[in-house]
Amino acid sequence: MTQYDKALEIVHEFVKNENLRRHMYAVAEAMKQYARKFGEDEDKWAAVGLLHDFDWEIHPTAEEHPIKGSAILRERGYDEEIIRAILSHADYTGVSRDSLMEKTLFAVDELSGFLVACAMVQPSKKIEDVKVESVIKKMKKKEFARNVNRDDIVNGAAGLGVPLEEHIAFVADAIKGISDKMGL
Repeated sequence: MTQYDKALEIVHEFVKNENLRRHMYAVAEAMKQYARKFGEDEDKWAAVGLLHDFDWEIHPTAEEHPIKGSAILRERGYDEEIIRAILSHADYTGVSRDSLMEKTLFAVDELSGFLVACAMVQPSKKIEDVKVESVIKKMKKKEFARNVNRDDIVNGAAGLGVPLEEHIAFVADAIKGISDKMGL
């Protein structure tokens, strides 16, 4: 069984909300595509993307998520590299983002959610119709997808050393690859 398949079992056990699952699928796919680009372990990176929010429904506060979720992953035998990456995606845990995998998870998390929101306001509701320029414009509109932290999107791209427009296009292309699974 691959790491991704093992992670998918955990997601199906803990996550009932279909929108949260879709977010996790999008992050996983973006992680997989960046792993391919960087010559890293695609299965491991996709599993990290899939697992990063698996405990949100049972621990929906900054005091608990993803800290209590990491304890569940330890109990299930996950290695510290994966757990550390998941802990690092939330600034409030105090876990620094040092590895390329950690930086990538942070970079794709908020952006994935924002891109899905951008797709949902398209007349077609298709990610294929989302243009980088319109994403940049929507980032300036505070009322649009107000729960998405724009600073995290900008800082995530900077942390990867990738221009924002290129990062947006890359993640959008990754999500396009699973648009059927995403309902987009």
